[in-house]
Amino acid sequence: MSQDNRGFNLEKVRADFPLLTRDIRGVPLVYLDNAASTLKPIHVIDRLQQYYRNETSNVHRGAHYLSSQGTVAYEASRETVRRFVNAKSIHEIIFTRGTTEAVNLVAQSWGRANFKEGDEIILTELEHHSNIVPWQMITSEKGCKIKVIPVNDIGELEFDKYLELLSPKTKMVSMSSCSNTLGTVTDVSKYIEAAHRVGAKVMIDAAQSAPQFPTDVQKLDCDFLAFSGHKVFGPYGIGALFGKEELLESMPPYQGGGSMISEVTWEKTTWAAVPQKFEAGTPAISGALGLEAALSYIMDLGFDAIIAHEHDLLEYATRELKEIPGLRVVGEAKNKAAILSFVIDGAHPSDIGSIIDQQGVAVRAGHHCCQPLMKRLGLPATVRASFSIYNTRGEVDILKQSLIKAKEFF
Repeated sequence: MSQDNRGFNLEKVRADFPLLTRDIRGVPLVYLDNAASTLKPIHVIDRLQQYYRNETSNVHRGAHYLSSQGTVAYEASRETVRRFVNAKSIHEIIFTRGTTEAVNLVAQSWGRANFKEGDEIILTELEHHSNIVPWQMITSEKGCKIKVIPVNDIGELEFDKYLELLSPKTKMVSMSSCSNTLGTVTDVSKYIEAAHRVGAKVMIDAAQSAPQFPTDVQKLDCDFLAFSGHKVFGPYGIGALFGKEELLESMPPYQGGGSMISEVTWEKTTWAAVPQKFEAGTPAISGALGLEAALSYIMDLGFDAIIAHEHDLLEYATRELKEIPGLRVVGEAKNKAAILSFVIDGAHPSDIGSIIDQQGVAVRAGHHCCQPLMKRLGLPATVRASFSIYNTRGEVDILKQSLIKAKEFF
């Protein structure tokens, strides 16, 4: 499939990603580990090289040309993030190292300022550890309680059970919009609406959904939302947190240092306005510029084309892999992203991953940083193949054949 009826030019997209030309163990790379990290298009690579070759300088307060130029570019990147998530203002966009740091920021800043003993935080059985552990840390300190929305056998959250968990004690609901393990896409808007009815705030982990579906924080009316650069074809070590401006203004910083202050004396320090209040120290300037290039690349492609292509791959892969005797797909929610987890009778997922790696096929095998979910499913691990804009049906065929060969070892 080189081009679908929406004008998605697959050959042109693949040509944008240099790593796809590499051979692994003597065969062409088949990269199906996109839920962990996406590959980087030449547009992002070139932007990083341009910065380090021609623009290197620290931002903010510099009195020379390069610093001024860098500051303009850095803040332009913030504006691109704002457009990508449709926030009202650039003051609602905080650059972070990624989703994990963003969740920790909200837990340690908003949580420390607002949680009290007896309060409750609601999470879900689908969550990545990065949206569990930060909340455990602050609830342990504050004497709060975590409640968990259960998932059913096909990998969907039980909304009715969620409504039963909500109460005036609920102060925060933090949940992913797309499961990194099962691919389940949750209609978070109805969860947000219900949480707001009891006065709770809501944080959305959009790490998996951001590269696959449009994000509109105003339409969702979420209070916080985070995503990571390396999952949206951008650099490592950069991400973004959206927060409603009035909430960010009310929150204390959780890191101190340069750039986040208004005035420092030995007696007292006052904070800078948002977003600088939450960006202590020298920022990841090149990361922000690379993130802007990545988000621009996604927006230029258009989500209609991305969704159509990835949905086609998911349907095709699901159908083809189910033909393999002994293979069981784990997670068959009605609404899924292009993530396919599975197990094979008599074979440990790690062994499967290692064997098909010999044939150039890159997948992920393990608990995917979702140990509570694995326990709920009664599994130690799964194999996860995750698809992106540059993958092909032909690569799905290679995956299938590699798995059939792998079965010969068990």
